[in-house]
Amino acid sequence: MSPRIASARPVTAPVARTVARHGWPQALAVVVASLLALAVPAAVGLWAAGASDLPSGAFLPVVLATVVTAVGGTVELSGDAGDLARTNAGLTVVPLSVTLAGALVVAGGFLRPLRHRAVAGARELAGWAARIAVLWLLALIGLALGARHTFAVNVGSGALSGLTDLLDAAPKVGFTTDVPLSVVFGLLWLAGVLLLALLVSRGAPLPGRLLRFQASVRPAAFAMVVFVLAYVGLALVAALVALVTRGHAKETLAVILLGLPNLAWLALTLGLGATWRGRVDGPFGLPVPHVLAEVLRTPDVSTLNLRTITAHDSRWWWLVWVAAVLLLAAAFLMAVRSPARVRAWRHALHLAIALALTMLTLCLTGRVSAHYGLSLLGIGDLGGNLSGELLLRPQLWSAVGLGALWGLVAGYLGALLAGPVRRRGEVAAGGAPRPTARAHRPG
Repeated sequence: MSPRIASARPVTAPVARTVARHGWPQALAVVVASLLALAVPAAVGLWAAGASDLPSGAFLPVVLATVVTAVGGTVELSGDAGDLARTNAGLTVVPLSVTLAGALVVAGGFLRPLRHRAVAGARELAGWAARIAVLWLLALIGLALGARHTFAVNVGSGALSGLTDLLDAAPKVGFTTDVPLSVVFGLLWLAGVLLLALLVSRGAPLPGRLLRFQASVRPAAFAMVVFVLAYVGLALVAALVALVTRGHAKETLAVILLGLPNLAWLALTLGLGATWRGRVDGPFGLPVPHVLAEVLRTPDVSTLNLRTITAHDSRWWWLVWVAAVLLLAAAFLMAVRSPARVRAWRHALHLAIALALTMLTLCLTGRVSAHYGLSLLGIGDLGGNLSGELLLRPQLWSAVGLGALWGLVAGYLGALLAGPVRRRGEVAAGGAPRPTARAHRPG
């Protein structure tokens, strides 16, 4: 009996120390680091975009509003132009560069205390996540309350300026946040990031009851994260090349720090055959290549897909080849990280589901809608710089279906390519799969 008791003592002490490593101070460090990761690119990107010139001290509230929208919050626009005038405005856009920076820091901070663990109890994981969530909730409330401001719109000089002064109809625009919705969606964003971090990381521990799902979920989730980040990396290289060759340093920096994944993942969906509906009118614009702007700037809502893009410039077929090569590489990576006993058709099914969910997420987060208009005496929207519309929406379910189809083909081909590669769970000479050490090291 004594040897068993003696051998059990060294096991309990490290576990206690491991649990102690993710208490409230560690949770506070994760939340503070994530807020900095969200606020710094938002502030620098908005400064590069010229938001520091906004009147009435609007820069800081605009930064806070950008952070709120980056984590799923809702910002509402409002307008006021006196008794004889009417304004209307709306904005729906997610600055995905800010979102991505915050998500990477949150995921890294959440996983760091859990390294070098084989299995973690559901109560322990839930407690660690709950500590982060409580502090994140307080941060969300503060951000949402601070993200509100109202400032006047400059109508320039001339007859229009005199008319607005005469009618006491100087236009003002403001923004505020829907605090309850922002808190709810912000918490859902956090939960999604933490869940995805557990699914992607091979070294993160799982409760014992969930270990059986890791062979089918973790490799596919990891492959999709690598796939979408590869697009961001390529877009970053292209942006830096454009910065060196074409100049416009501030504009390029603003795109990188605010909307680079928006462009990269739009290219991803287009390369896989997705269709978007969009329109650009008035002073609004999208920081997109010239050919995309030509397709979208039409009198009516236009169709944006490979057919309409290549009708303007046939060289844009390269989007298909980039998507095919990167997706095949992701499928190969998924197969290599999977146990050898998994059949090729299962790889195809796993990647089809993963890519369909990825396309759904990218399409939902990539939507853009913006409108601002001013009318006097009820006579329509005034033109010029006082009205405009920007619209970009996906045909959602066709994109999801195309993602599933691409996933089936790429998953099967990736499994065939990974066949000769040595990996965990190789089949022994007798034909039965050898036991793996996954119970000790998930993933």
